[in-house]
Amino acid sequence: MSQREILSITTGRPTSDGAGVSLTRVFGGAAPERFDPFLMLDEFGSNDPDEYIAGFPPHPHRGFETITYMLEGRMRHEDHMGNVGRLESGGVQWMTAARGVIHSEMPEQEQGLMRGFQLWLNLPAHAKLGEPGYRDFAPAEIPQLTLPGGVQAKVIAGTLKVDGIEQPGVVQRPDTEPQLFDLHLPAGSGISPQVPEGHRLLLYVYEGALRLGEHTLGKGQLVRLSEHGEVRLHSESGTRLLLLAGRPLGEPIVQYGPFVMNSREEIEQALRDFRDGTLA
Repeated sequence: MSQREILSITTGRPTSDGAGVSLTRVFGGAAPERFDPFLMLDEFGSNDPDEYIAGFPPHPHRGFETITYMLEGRMRHEDHMGNVGRLESGGVQWMTAARGVIHSEMPEQEQGLMRGFQLWLNLPAHAKLGEPGYRDFAPAEIPQLTLPGGVQAKVIAGTLKVDGIEQPGVVQRPDTEPQLFDLHLPAGSGISPQVPEGHRLLLYVYEGALRLGEHTLGKGQLVRLSEHGEVRLHSESGTRLLLLAGRPLGEPIVQYGPFVMNSREEIEQALRDFRDGTLA
């Protein structure tokens, strides 16, 4: 089988969100269909409290799921459903906004490094107004594997299939069937994870350099691959990357800030519901 083709290589752009948190928007905004079923990926990381201390005060969401993965630091989640979660280094928070969630994410530290990612995953039309949900996972709950060549893998969502090994992650989702892996490749190592045919595949290098065919990707670069073929990853000097894969929904995507629906009318309804206090 031939290798998956590179469709695009991009670099994230600096921005801020929440109450002034500095971050890098890896993708999100224009032409979200390119990344279907994924809507947005942000990377945050700073030793300067002024760049994260204001956090994300209460705000709404509707129509999709948010996944927060912490590398370093501590965040506190609270929502209108009464959930309170403490997200620690190596932990994961998975929130299904569905018909509506109002939540906050605030730092539980006043100094030191805070680093991690937030990913937005779309919901299909039939689930956008379903029941919301929230779950956080401690680092010890997330499967971690050492593979041939010393490759380290954290399996957050989906099932990692490689070298005859099948390791399910802590989250399995219908419809979009997402895979989310954190892969650490030592210098001179490689890995060929099996990604389902037809799934959208994104790789984000957040440390080191990744070799993909004839291309070398550096820190802060995102590559979007074709939906068919093998995946062969290699690093000559060592790398850490996120692998994101999911089944495209192929539905209209209409976004207005924290609301992602299938039509403008549904967005207008979300705005009315939020204004009237009935969104969540």
